[in-house]
Amino acid sequence: MTVAGLTLTNPVMPASGCFGPELAPLIPLERLGALVTKTVFAEKRSGNPAHRLTETSNGMLNSVGIPSPGSDAFRDGLLRRYQQAGPPLIVSVGGLFTEEYYAVTEALAGEEIAAFEVNVSCPNLEHGGLAIGTSPPMIETVVSGVRARTDKPLLIKLTPSVNSIAEVAKAAEYAGADAVTVCNSFTGMRIDARTRRPVLGNGVGGLTGPAIKPLALRLVHEAAQAVRIPVVGCGGINTAEDVAEFLIAGATAVQVGTATFTRPYAMVEIIDDLARLCRELGVSQASELTGTLAPSLTPGRS
Repeated sequence: MTVAGLTLTNPVMPASGCFGPELAPLIPLERLGALVTKTVFAEKRSGNPAHRLTETSNGMLNSVGIPSPGSDAFRDGLLRRYQQAGPPLIVSVGGLFTEEYYAVTEALAGEEIAAFEVNVSCPNLEHGGLAIGTSPPMIETVVSGVRARTDKPLLIKLTPSVNSIAEVAKAAEYAGADAVTVCNSFTGMRIDARTRRPVLGNGVGGLTGPAIKPLALRLVHEAAQAVRIPVVGCGGINTAEDVAEFLIAGATAVQVGTATFTRPYAMVEIIDDLARLCRELGVSQASELTGTLAPSLTPGRS
């Protein structure tokens, strides 16, 4: 199958921040459709204060803060371990300033990687911490600038914290994106009733896991209806049936994140189960499911 110019053996890949080459002794990485790195920034970052993770009903809140060794240290160290794994490698790029996205892209554009995933959910310090992904003009600025600095395929990871996922997806497509990833985590918090303090050191964090799947499915469907480029679905995927739902909604491929925290082998299990599920559904390959959502039997209101 082909996604944004990448040839994948299957539609399953890890979500950025939920995977590292240290999993190589536990699972056969060559079985995965692609690999996605943790988000890389230009300079070294230590991340947010503890606590960084906490469980919720049917999900997880994380406020890791995207620690990064910096683009130069990543290129000379961790990147080499990712490259040894085998599947197409997608490097996630972040930035607290517009120019930082450009700097990371320039530092890594000449390396043997398959594509970049531009994480526009980062808080942009040029605009008072507003996530770039909430503004179509800001998305166009970042994506067009990255596009000018590399001819590698670009996936743009979108935030769900927008009024219209269709508008931000269109902005990414217009600026030169080859695909959009829908979506990043939803903002949430947990409070310790006894101390009356937030559980997370940063106060709020990103909600992931099964709880957000229905929300992510809707956003994937809306994005797929709005753009001509592929949509990579992400949000609460735990099983092959989840993958099938995202494909039917319009996704071409999917990313698995939170499930790997408790089941490091989750992606391999999903790949095996997906092959069996495709046979049950009467298709020869998963790609035949993409965009096959039938209309509702009876119109209703949300």
